Formats: sequence, C-alpha cells, structure tokens
Amino acid sequence: MRIPLIAAGLIGAGLLTIPAIAAAEDHEAGVPLTPAEAAGGWTVEVGGRGVCMVTLSAQKVANGYGAKAGGSCGDTIPGAPAAWRPTRDGMRLVDASGKTLVAFNRWSNSLFVSHRKSGVDIQLKRGAPGA
Repeated sequence: MRIPLIAAGLIGAGLLTIPAIAAAEDHEAGVPLTPAEAAGGWTVEVGGRGVCMVTLSAQKVANGYGAKAGGSCGDTIPGAPAAWRPTRDGMRLVDASGKTLVAFNRWSNSLFVSHRKSGVDIQLKRGAPGA
C-alpha cells in the first residue's frame, strides 16, 4: 500500500511542474527574435488599448525583414514601418531608409515593450486585439 502512495505522490509532483515548464518556455526576455518566430500579426497597444495591427514577415527586404503597419498606427508609430530588424534583446521597426521608428525589448515570445519618455509604454502583442 505504501508504494502506490509514493507513486501517486511522485506523479502529482510531476504534474505540478508542467505549468511552470510551459511558462518558462514563453519567457524569452533578452533572446534575439528569429524571423520565423516574428512572422504574423501583432497588436500595438498603448495603455491597455489596442491601437492598430502590425504584420511582420520572415521575408528579407532591403533594411531587414518585411513589416507593414495598419493605417491607424500613425500617432503611435511615427513614420511608416517598412521593415523590422532583430536586436540583441528584442527588435526594432525601421522605415524605408533604415531609420529606427520604435525599438522594442522582448519580454516573452508574445510580448515586446517600448519604454517611452512620456511614461506610457507601447506594447507589441502577438495576435489580434483581445486575442
């Protein structure tokens, strides 16, 4: 009877660590973003409100990899993103001349944050607003 209790305890302990392992896999702060990871739609948020969508591509272009912002990003992302570039600790959106428009630090696989002087951060979250 004692062996089944020990086995049940070990199984239970193993199950308790699964969520921690899954959460750890999403923690990628400070790790460069690969084009394959970035490809797809991202929501730009300010103050917890979805402002617009940015689509990142794994396709190589003149100044990095393809990027396109929705029309309503104008006040949040200055200029028109034409590309994105991975950095040591995140990524940056650049215009057609290669000038950085916004630099983001990677917090996880699905969240990038740009700290602004105004104190209001810009977040780039994977997927559509509310997803």
